[in-house]
Amino acid sequence: MRPSWSGHLRLSLVSCPIALSPATSESERIRFNQLWQSVFGIAGLLTCCSAPAQPPATRSDLTELPIETLLQLEVTTVSRKSEKLSESPAAVSVITQDDIRRSGVTSIAEALRLAPGLEVARVDASQWAISARGFNDVFANKLLVLQDGRSVYTPLFSGVFWDVQGAMLEDIDRIEIIRGPGAALWGANAVNGVINIITRSAKDTQGTLLTAGGGSEERAFAGVRYGDKLSENAFFRVYGNYFNRDNSALANGDDAHDSWQMGRWGFRLDWDVSDRNLVTIQGDAYRGSIKQMFGTFDPTDTTNFFRTVQDDFEVVGGNLLGRWTTTLSPESDLRVQAYYDRTERDTVIFKEKRDTFDIDFQHRFPLGQHNDVVWGLGYRLTSDQVGNTPTISLTPDSRTLNLFSGFVQDEIMLAPDKLRLTLGSKFEHNDFTGVEIQPNGRLLWTPTEHQTAWASVSRAVRTPSRAEENIQLNRVIPAGGLLAVSVPRTRRVRTNT
Repeated sequence: MRPSWSGHLRLSLVSCPIALSPATSESERIRFNQLWQSVFGIAGLLTCCSAPAQPPATRSDLTELPIETLLQLEVTTVSRKSEKLSESPAAVSVITQDDIRRSGVTSIAEALRLAPGLEVARVDASQWAISARGFNDVFANKLLVLQDGRSVYTPLFSGVFWDVQGAMLEDIDRIEIIRGPGAALWGANAVNGVINIITRSAKDTQGTLLTAGGGSEERAFAGVRYGDKLSENAFFRVYGNYFNRDNSALANGDDAHDSWQMGRWGFRLDWDVSDRNLVTIQGDAYRGSIKQMFGTFDPTDTTNFFRTVQDDFEVVGGNLLGRWTTTLSPESDLRVQAYYDRTERDTVIFKEKRDTFDIDFQHRFPLGQHNDVVWGLGYRLTSDQVGNTPTISLTPDSRTLNLFSGFVQDEIMLAPDKLRLTLGSKFEHNDFTGVEIQPNGRLLWTPTEHQTAWASVSRAVRTPSRAEENIQLNRVIPAGGLLAVSVPRTRRVRTNT
C-alpha cells in the first residue's frame, strides 16, 4: 500500500462574537459580528443580514456517560414511534452525531463501520458492499436503507448504489440500524435489516459552518452550511459540499482507475405552524463523475467472451420531500409524507434514468388503556428508462412499477412496565409477485430496571427486481451473429423467517 496523508479544517460560526476593545460601543460590536457572519455566509445564495442565530448547544461526550444513560437514547425505527433504546424489542444500534464527529469518517458508508453486526467492505474508491447477517456483495439486496423516511434502494437490483448516497455529515443527527427483519413496518427488502439515516432539524443547525481538508487519497473536500430564521417558528438551512478522491492502488502499485468526485447541495425548512403541527420541506441534488474498471462479456471475442474495460461515467440526481406531522395528544399523532426522486446513471454496462414518487400516511392512537395502535397506507410509483448495451439488455427497456402497501401494529401492555406484546403485519401488492403478507410478533420482558429480554418471530420478503425479471445477456456465437441468453424469470418470492 502506498503511504497517504490528510488534513482537515473545521470552522463553525454560530452567533460568533469577536473579542474587541472594551471601548468599542455596543452598536459597533453588533455591526462587526454581523460583518463576520456575512463574510462566511454562502455567497450568491444568501445575504447574511438576519437576526443573530441561536447559541450553540452544549455537546455531551457519550464516552463519559454510564451505560444506563446510553440505553435511554430514543429510537424511532423499531416501532415507527419514539421509544427508549432499552425498551426496543429488536437488535438496534445507534450511531450518533458525536460518534461520526469523533471518528473522522468522510462518508455515510464509512460511518456504518461504527455499527456492530454490519458487514461494510470497501471495493474501490467509490463502491461499497454493505449488508447484515452475511451474503454480502456489491449487489446485496436484502437490506432496506432509508434517509429521512425516503427509501434509497433501486428496483433495478433491489439494492443500494452507495456511491451516490450522501449528506453533509455534520447535519446527520443519528443513524439507526436494525439487524434482522423489519418488513412488518417498512415493507419488502427489509429482510436482513434496516438502516435509517436521520438528519437534524434546521432549528438545530443555525449559523455558519465551513469545513475543508485534503490529502494524498482524499485529495480535496469542502463543505459550507448556513442556517437562520425565517420567523420565530420557521427555520431553514442550505448547504453545499464537494470532494475529490484519488485512484486506489493495485497490488502492483498501479492506479486502479477508480477516482471519484461529487458535488452535492440542498436545503431544509422546518416550520412549527402551531404547537401541534410541524411542516418539513427538504431537498438535495448531486452531480458526480466516477471512474471504474469492469469485467464484462465481449461480443467480439469468440474465445473468452470476456474483457476488462475502463469506464468514466456521470451520475446525476435529486429529490424533494415534504412531511406534515400533527400531534393529536401525547399518545396520538398523524403524519403524511411524500417525496419525488430522480436518478440518472450512464455506465458502459447499462444506462438508467429513474423517476420515483412515493406517498405515505401513518396514524398512531391509543385503544383503551393497554393498546397502542399504529397503522398506515402507502403508494409508490417508479418508472425507468434503461439504455441497453451490446452486452446486457433489459426487455422491455422501459417499465413502470406500482407498489401498494398498508400496515397495522398493536402494542399490547400485558403487565405494566413488565411485559409487552407487539403484533402486526405489512400488506403489499407489487407488479412482480402480487400480494405479499409480512407478519411480525415481538415479546418484550423487563423484569427489572436494568434487565431486558425479548423474542420475535417474523416473515420478510424480497421481491424480484428488474435485473432478475427482464435481463438478457448477449454474446457472439461461433457461426456468427449474436446469441441472446435470457435469464429465466423467477416468480417465487425469497423469504426469511
